[in-house]
Amino acid sequence: MKKDLVYNYFSDDDFLRISNKIGEMEKITSGEIRVSIKEKLPLLKSKNDLRQLAEEEFFKLGMDKTRDKTGILIYIVLEKKKFYILADSGINEKVDPSTWENVKDEMLQFFLKGDFAKGVVTGIEKVGNILSKHFPIKSDDTNELSNKVVL
Repeated sequence: MKKDLVYNYFSDDDFLRISNKIGEMEKITSGEIRVSIKEKLPLLKSKNDLRQLAEEEFFKLGMDKTRDKTGILIYIVLEKKKFYILADSGINEKVDPSTWENVKDEMLQFFLKGDFAKGVVTGIEKVGNILSKHFPIKSDDTNELSNKVVL
């Protein structure tokens, strides 16, 4: 399937920058950060709320299987111009879920200026720094999930 709409917002270099930022942040936290960008929702899913769709993607990507339940997903739907940050239970036990609203607000400032890659990279950096305080990198930490952007 050809991804056209996504290239109105991101370039291949942007995807590389995003993946590299995930790798960089995962050097300071045992958390696992993923970014999933959808052009639009499948017709049957278009009535579902964004949180529900983010949860489906979270499980589809196996993010619920991390050792310490420290996966976090930045889920973006371009057509709807909406995005959601979903953290696993291990993170939610230590980090107030409203924290992610502040991260979303910062990302939104870049999105409104049309700088989508910078918005995502900023979001990853903020998420990584928050996670590093609660879930510092462990000596036996392994990268449990791919750092590649899911399209």
